[in-house]
Amino acid sequence: MLTITTQLDVMNRLGRAMADPTRSRILMSLLDRPGYPADLSRDLGLSRSNVSNHLACLRDCGIVVAEPEGRKTRYEVSDPHLARALTVLIEVTLAVDENAECMDQGCPVPGCCDSGDEA
Repeated sequence: MLTITTQLDVMNRLGRAMADPTRSRILMSLLDRPGYPADLSRDLGLSRSNVSNHLACLRDCGIVVAEPEGRKTRYEVSDPHLARALTVLIEVTLAVDENAECMDQGCPVPGCCDSGDEA
């Protein structure tokens, strides 16, 4: 059943979806074009079960939709407005203080928590 959700719920769902680097990679791929789990798995170098699990999360969050096509299922971003907003979001330039200490030492974002001690 489809329901209308609150703005806060939308923000929470988007945040949850994009907080995981693998889901972000899948979502960025789907912004380029609709995709199939097998193709996404191959293109992103991920296992098919990993891709399927992340697609299920993105679908449950309302960010992507699954369209059956015979024995295959095509995934795409659920709404053109969302696709446009996500595209604008990833084109944003962030001002990051390279000298600021990271608050999360377990942060998986490349370059975020690097110590800067590389030669």
